[in-house]
Amino acid sequence: MNGTTAPATQYLDLPGGRIAFDDTRQGEGLPVLLLPGMLDSRTAYRHLRPLLTAAGRRVITMDLRGFGESGIAWDDYSPAAVAGDALALLDHLGIERAVLVGQSYTGATVVRAALDAPGRVAGIALIDAFVENPPSGLMKAVMKVMGTMLVHWPAAWGFYLRKMAYPGAKPADFEAYVDGLVAALRTPGRKVATRGHVGGDSAPVGWAAGVRCPAIVLMGSKDPDFPDPAAVAGRQAAALRAEKVMIEGSGHYPMADNPQAVAEALLPFLAERG
Repeated sequence: MNGTTAPATQYLDLPGGRIAFDDTRQGEGLPVLLLPGMLDSRTAYRHLRPLLTAAGRRVITMDLRGFGESGIAWDDYSPAAVAGDALALLDHLGIERAVLVGQSYTGATVVRAALDAPGRVAGIALIDAFVENPPSGLMKAVMKVMGTMLVHWPAAWGFYLRKMAYPGAKPADFEAYVDGLVAALRTPGRKVATRGHVGGDSAPVGWAAGVRCPAIVLMGSKDPDFPDPAAVAGRQAAALRAEKVMIEGSGHYPMADNPQAVAEALLPFLAERG
């Protein structure tokens, strides 16, 4: 397998459904597990994975409950439930310790995993996450309206991605990728999973205080999801006693619009973990 070819999809059957993942299998040091954000698939890391594998890392990417190639129907889509899936996947692969990377919605997931299984999680990385960022009353109302729109009008997700989430550079495959995500939201039965994601608590407060493993916080400097991205990243870094790295010019998905900068931040962090 070369660094640009995606590994074959594999599946893990759990009591509540089936999780899809891929695994480069080869690499030195601790493996790294990459978790995508809300309503996304593991191919969100299609531009970052080759850079990590080229540096010699074993990289695993996992689809979340309800999306990508994972099963659609589950009884719980929360970041905390996904943390259980991530740890079950490590068990399935015989991995004793790994570094977990969560983006947006799953920033809370990797924090939860570090709390639930501190001996299994060697380090965590948050990319444009919502952890330790309690929304105001107005923001809660806006998010509720947006959540309803996403459930009933999948095109609204495409509008957000095209007009807001990538304020600067876009990857060459951007249009096709967004078309695929919007089409996925129209899959029969997907509304249930979409409701589960938009209703999940991705911004828990207080979880970070119990995390003892090393952490790094990455944030796009132009992330439209936050009025002040640097302040949010600073709050997360303080709570996790973590390094903070701003990805200049990036929006909500720096691993896609500036994968090189994300790799340059992550690789030294991974090297320090082992």
